[in-house]
Amino acid sequence: MHAQDTDALHLALVEALGADCVSLDAAVAEAHAGDWSDAPHVRPRMTLLPRTPEDIARTLRVLSKHRQAVVVQGGLTGLAGGATPQSGEVALSLARVNAIESFDRIGGTLTVQAGVPLEQLQTFVEAEGWFFPLDLGARGTCQIGGNAATNAGGNRVIRFGTMRDLILGLEVALPDGTILSMMNRVTKNTTGVDLKQLFIGSEGTLGVITRLVLKLEPKPSAANTALCAVASFDEATRLLKYLRARLANLSSFELMWHDFMGAAMDIAHLKAPFGDAYPVYVLIETLGESDADDRRALEQALERMLEEGIVQDVIIAQSIEHAKQLWTYRETVGELLSKLKPHAAFDIGIPMDRMEQFVEDARAFLRERFPQQTHLFFGHLGDGNLHLLSGPYADAPDLLTVEELIYAAVGEAEGCISAEHGIGVIKRDFLYQSRSPNEIALMRELKNLLDPAGVLNAGRIL
Repeated sequence: MHAQDTDALHLALVEALGADCVSLDAAVAEAHAGDWSDAPHVRPRMTLLPRTPEDIARTLRVLSKHRQAVVVQGGLTGLAGGATPQSGEVALSLARVNAIESFDRIGGTLTVQAGVPLEQLQTFVEAEGWFFPLDLGARGTCQIGGNAATNAGGNRVIRFGTMRDLILGLEVALPDGTILSMMNRVTKNTTGVDLKQLFIGSEGTLGVITRLVLKLEPKPSAANTALCAVASFDEATRLLKYLRARLANLSSFELMWHDFMGAAMDIAHLKAPFGDAYPVYVLIETLGESDADDRRALEQALERMLEEGIVQDVIIAQSIEHAKQLWTYRETVGELLSKLKPHAAFDIGIPMDRMEQFVEDARAFLRERFPQQTHLFFGHLGDGNLHLLSGPYADAPDLLTVEELIYAAVGEAEGCISAEHGIGVIKRDFLYQSRSPNEIALMRELKNLLDPAGVLNAGRIL
């Protein structure tokens, strides 16, 4: 773009937003040059910092008029490269659009702007006796709008569902600057097509989520945690079925294969949880109202599983601090991601009846083809979400080979190539493994309908 075009765009944005919301500063640009993924960092031409949803709409109106491509940014914790600028794009940060607007303490709903950090939201509602169940390792940084744009999942999907299940209403700024208000506040609403579903999980390609109405749960007063050792994946699935039938408060069922557990102990200098090593480990959490009753139910269920040989050994947390220690094994993921860069990090969905064979085949292939790399398997078994971390890979062709083979295997297993992190740019070329040509064609039609100028998060997903 010529200098005069840049000047004209800058002046138009300053007029629409104010000078303090439009930055050409190199340091600010560097801070907005990429997310947590391995996508190459690129400084945006400008960094836009609107303060209100209306500012966002005005911004998009100007950008569409100038046909200026823009990348929408939340907390920049994404792992698919969706928030990393492409060459020539401007960055639209939602960090300042962060008000908690209203709280229905009777009905249990919260209306917030998209830039509110997840942990801040959790703390706010818990102080009032309510609970927002979405939880992620990036809770301190990620923003609620980004959680909605990627349909985030996290550790408690088995009980509470994904972000899609926690949203009652949305407000979205469309690429032409129109504000589309879908701020429903009731659980049951059958008034035609539920348009908000178009934008949840669309990764900012159809519109920018600006406000949300969230569904809350009563705050649990009791939490119990246990770590189980099991002899096989099959026994882990039998344990899951048994616990789901008997523990109404089951909220997490996290699976860690032995390779992941070994790496977690090594990187975080943790002691082995049991005297012996086991093929599979399961981290269990219940959330309820009565600590004594919930603990008794958990103890009785696991005692039965021990007697039947489904569980080989078990540790039940004796305190909040002890529970945090047990969760530490699972939450070493961030450190492992850093250690194994450049890595192939897979966030895939595999049907339960195919997961064991998938893991065995993937592990065997990776060990044979790439014996010098580390290959770790873990996931949220209750919702079929498998994570695979493989690396480091010094050569880009090797990295591409791993991605091609794993995603092809996902397609053969009738799974999905992204269970909770989104497609972004990193998985874009593999979308065909999860979506049919007709589905992809309809996605393109929707994109062209809502963003005919092609300025909003262009090149993401499609």
